[in-house]
Order: sequence, then structure tokens, then C-alpha cells
Amino acid sequence: MLGGDSLPVLIVVIDGLSDRPVNGKTPLSVANTPNLDKMAEMGINGIMDTIAPGIRPGSDTSHLALLGYDPFKYYTGRGPIEAAGVGIEVKPGDIAFRVNFATVEGEGSIFDKTVVDRRAGRIQDTEELIKAIRENVKLPVEFLIEKGTGHRAALVLRGEGLSHEITDTDPKEVGKKVKQCKALSEDAAWTAEIVNEFMQKAHEVLENHPMNAEREKKGLPKANALLLRGAGVMPHIPSFEEKFGLKLAVIAATALIKGVGSIVGGDIITPEGATGNRNTDIGAKIRAAKEAIEKYDVVLLHFKATDELGHDKDFEGKKEFIERLDRHISELLGINIAKNCLIITADHSTPVKVGEHTADPVPVVILHEDVRTDEVRKFSEFEAYKGGLCRIRGMDLLNIALDLLNIAKKFGA
Repeated sequence: MLGGDSLPVLIVVIDGLSDRPVNGKTPLSVANTPNLDKMAEMGINGIMDTIAPGIRPGSDTSHLALLGYDPFKYYTGRGPIEAAGVGIEVKPGDIAFRVNFATVEGEGSIFDKTVVDRRAGRIQDTEELIKAIRENVKLPVEFLIEKGTGHRAALVLRGEGLSHEITDTDPKEVGKKVKQCKALSEDAAWTAEIVNEFMQKAHEVLENHPMNAEREKKGLPKANALLLRGAGVMPHIPSFEEKFGLKLAVIAATALIKGVGSIVGGDIITPEGATGNRNTDIGAKIRAAKEAIEKYDVVLLHFKATDELGHDKDFEGKKEFIERLDRHISELLGINIAKNCLIITADHSTPVKVGEHTADPVPVVILHEDVRTDEVRKFSEFEAYKGGLCRIRGMDLLNIALDLLNIAKKFGA
């Protein structure tokens, strides 16, 4: 391990786990979670504002914070992180976008046409379409495009004089026309022109592609347009090894979380069966985490389904996934907390009542032989605030763990 005498930290992030009460209850508070409750009993508990009180975190900004990076300093937009997550080697100065394959209808240029399906029927097999764009679209700058999950992709523009200070082309609603990209500063005018040129040329390639003719024959929506959003410039960000002198692994299937790990120089592990949704192989991910803590100083293990179910406003589904996760997480009770620091938490709240991320603080428990255990006996939003950890920020979490392991550097004389 790069940390010399350091001992491993395992951070388990249950995405969007916590909630606001519905009739006085949350999925977590009513779920049968004997193993998470045992962890609450063994550790020190508290609540955490991943970014800051009242700030609604994105999954990208919150994970940066959990890994010890100030998102206000390093976050420029979701595009670069998404691009890194699909395997593009994003370089400082690159402008990156999140991409949807979509269906548009109408006459004229792409900007005269109306979006009728933002996901092109949730198309999955976009490889041939992406290949055609690569081969037939020519721009005055280099571009890279890679497939993401399902209808998603990522785009990177690379060249001199580019700016991320531009608007999206995704109207974010069906029934609206595709938006022209506009510059938000004088320096961004040329970039906006390039984006609009790419939009039109990609549309022409897709509209005339044999695969879309075949889809139309089958009554499927044509994937005849790309919608761009989340433009950001790849920041100059120190690697995790440079920042902490420690080796990082991120175990995830979700492109965004893999992207966060990639841009800070972590190794990405996606076990077979890990899907980034409710059907994921929980056991495979936990086994991968137990193996990883033998090789890495810090391991972040991510589960996505609770966030997905929160967005779907599915109270029972979220409760059931938490219970399923709890049955598997029992394997982590065997970890030697004299040797390891185990943390269970969330990156933000996704209440089923709201269906979106909120700034409500999330529960957190830290297990290590040196923690001052408290009176909390259940892992839930209603109990965690009673714990000895009190209320912390996401950026505090790794520092607390490193201090418990006696490898934190002293500030001052």
C-alpha cells in the first residue's frame, strides 16, 4: 500500500438512501435492517451534510466531497465526469458533455425540429450509430464520442480556444424544439458555433442511417438526434495519490460514479453482475470490496438502486432494496475493525415524497476500535442525529477516518 503503515478505509455509499417522513416513516426507518443496526451499535453515529447545510448535492459533487475534494473548487459540470466514466481519457482543457440519443420530428434543420422522445425509446444498441458519427462528422476541432448506458453517451471536444461557458441543446422536455447552443461569454462564441455544427451534422448522419430506417419499419422511435447538456471543462485536479499519498479503488457500475473515481486517479472495479440499478449483484460488489481492502488504502463501494427508487417515488421498492442490501452487508460485520475503518453512509437524500435530491442531512456511522461508541442502536434518519459524531460535512469524513487510523498529518506545531 502507498500509505506505508496506513490501514484500509472502506466507505459504503448507499446512493439517495435517506428520506423525508411519509406519515412519520421513511423506507429506512421501517426496513428490517438487523445488520445495519448492529453496525450503528458498534460505531459512532451522526448526520452529514455532504456539501453544506441547505445545498442540494448532485451525485457527482457529493462523491467528490466524500473523497476529500472541495466541489466548489473542482467541479465545472457533469460532462467531464460522465465522459471519464464511459472510458474517455479526459484531459485538462477538454470540453465534455452528457449526451442522449433522442427522436425528433419536423422539417428543416435540427433546430427547427421537435423532440418527441428524449431517450429514443430507451435504445440500447447505439454502437453502429456512434461509429457512423465518428466516421462521417468532420469538425474544426477533434471530438471523441463514446457509448454510455442505454440511450446515453458522452462527447468531448478537444482543441485550442474552447470554452465550457455555453448553453445546453437539450430542451429537457418533449414537445419542445431542439435548442441552439448559445455562448454565455464572448470567449465562448466559437465553441457554440462548433456545437451547433456538430448537432446538425450528427443529425444528418443519424437521420439517414440504415439502422433508423429499420427501427422505423418496426414501429420503434428513430434515434435521429443527439441532445447535449452539462458542458464542463476538465479541471486541473490532483490525483488521490498526490493529495493523500494513498491508493484509491472505486467499486461501481454507474458511469457517473466511475467517472468521479477516474478523474481523481482511482482504480475502477466493476464486478460481473454489477448493473447500477435494483437488479445489481450486491454480493459480488461486497466480495469485491473485501478483496480490494487487501490491496488499496481507501475503497469506495457504491450502490445506486436506492436513489433510483427514490426518484421513482417507490416507498415499498426502496424499503425492499434496503432490506436486501442489509442481508448481504452482514458480510462486512466480519471485517476486523482494529485493522480497518468501515463507514456506512449516503451521498444525499432522495425522498420518495419529492422524487429528487434534497439537502436533508444523511445518516453516517463509523466503525473502528478507537471510536467513542454512543447510544444509537438503529441506523436511521431519526436516530443518527443522537450520535456522538454530531453533524459533519462530507469533506470531513475521510479526514476523520484517517485520524482514527493515526495517519492524519498534524496541523501546526
